[in-house]
Amino acid sequence: MSTKRTETRKTYHTTSPRQTFKLGEQLSKRLKGGETILLIGELGSGKTIFAKGVASGLGIKSSTAVTSPSFTLINEYQGKLKLFHIDLYRINRPEELYDLGLEEIMTPPNVVMVEWGEKLGPFSPALAIKVRLSCQGKGKREVTISFPEEN
Repeated sequence: MSTKRTETRKTYHTTSPRQTFKLGEQLSKRLKGGETILLIGELGSGKTIFAKGVASGLGIKSSTAVTSPSFTLINEYQGKLKLFHIDLYRINRPEELYDLGLEEIMTPPNVVMVEWGEKLGPFSPALAIKVRLSCQGKGKREVTISFPEEN
């Protein structure tokens, strides 16, 4: 019997970094551990602000210090759940992912948040939460969150 995958999609509009942060906090309330969140959007679309909100919602006290791990590629934070924040901006080929230890990181009860998630390639879980952020001008963002469902 084959499993059909569908998703529930909801689109939000934010008008400030604070609202984008709060949207990340709201998403964190749904997390139980084991989720992978793919953050997708162009430079400056609010991916890191959203990530800070998720971290805050997970009780990570230093959530304001959460930065995009562009050069280290992976940052680890401990809150109610362990959060791994990955930034794949500098990854050019899927082969570069094999040395990051993603198999160990992407296991329950960890929460994994990946900026430039579209570059995750073969490591992208079928049931990932997808967050697409896009600039709409003058600080406005459109944020579409897709939750996977397995039927």
